[in-house]
Amino acid sequence: MTARPRVRRRAMIIGIQVTLLVGALGIWQALASTHTIDVFFYGDPAGTWRQLMDWIHGGTTEGPLWQQIWVTLQEALLGFVIGVVLGVVCGIVLGRVKLLSEILAVYIGAFNSIPRIVLGSIFIIWFGLGMQSKIALAVLLIFFNVFFNAFQGAREVDGGLIANAKLLGASRLDVILQVVVPSAFSWIIASLRVAFGLAITGSVVGEMLGAQQGLGTLISQAQGNFNPNGVYAGLLVTTIVALGAEGLITLAERRLLRWRPPRHALEAET
Repeated sequence: MTARPRVRRRAMIIGIQVTLLVGALGIWQALASTHTIDVFFYGDPAGTWRQLMDWIHGGTTEGPLWQQIWVTLQEALLGFVIGVVLGVVCGIVLGRVKLLSEILAVYIGAFNSIPRIVLGSIFIIWFGLGMQSKIALAVLLIFFNVFFNAFQGAREVDGGLIANAKLLGASRLDVILQVVVPSAFSWIIASLRVAFGLAITGSVVGEMLGAQQGLGTLISQAQGNFNPNGVYAGLLVTTIVALGAEGLITLAERRLLRWRPPRHALEAET
């Protein structure tokens, strides 16, 4: 497929996506305007937009909107970095040390099965209403996602590459840094896009459980005041932040994985 048909196809897909979104919002607004649905419970797009504009121009009860975004973003970024580092290190180590992975497998499985919302409440008891409890929940959500990808990537390394590296005199650390990590890199990068979304989720959920600032606090307050438009406005801001971060991660992924042949080239060969 040449460049021009790809551009046309992409434009068509974007057009369909925008049409579906506008259609869904239009139907929602029409149902609310004709009182087919109760605005008190379901809200409406116009009310959500007004709520968002009020927050932007007049601020929120907790301060300027940008400050709430920054608080949530800080928690998500710190949780993302810590969770990714821990997940990659633990995943690669357990992926290469079979005995250690067999010993810890039952504990990892049991810990992963615990509902995250319960642990979020525990973190608030341990660390209080500050950023620490939200960062801890974000780290927990990210860790397992990155860990299992890094673990599988470390297990999938070609044994021949490891054997050749050892024949050339590479130490165990050299093998991990120069063979295992690069081989598992595609697995790790693939998990990062989902991981930041989980970081945002952990931060917002933690704020809804108990916080003094942040987007989750705005959503929780709107819920307590029976203000569905405030809930939707908070979700909209959260979604925009998450999509922006995902776009940056996608650009970084493309730059870091430039060594891979394009997918359409592989399809042409096959």
